[in-house]
Amino acid sequence: MDKPKRILVGEDSSVIINLTKSVLAFEKYEMKAARNGQQVLDLLDKEDFDLILMDISMPVMDGAACTQAIRKLEDPVKSKLPIIAISGNVHNYTMDEFRKFGFDDFIQKPLDYDKVLATVKKYLS
Repeated sequence: MDKPKRILVGEDSSVIINLTKSVLAFEKYEMKAARNGQQVLDLLDKEDFDLILMDISMPVMDGAACTQAIRKLEDPVKSKLPIIAISGNVHNYTMDEFRKFGFDDFIQKPLDYDKVLATVKKYLS
């Protein structure tokens, strides 16, 4: 059997982390959570992941700055990981603006977990 796909979630809300973990576990994905962009970078430095779900608004380092830092990594695999923005999108960014930050896709909050799974599967299958 293949080893499960690993997803890193950058999110500062415990509620969203726990709901996301439950939904992803149901599909046999492994998930690790980081509370801010710096923790995302620290985890990514030590471990391998297949995809990142990234909140835009986080303390210490926000999701856009973190995504831009990931895109500049020297590791050719990690710098090209699929990164999906999750956000209430209070700034009303367009998909083009999310792409300029380095995101591959965007899911609006409050999260529709059917859409979360469909989007994750799109990048991991």
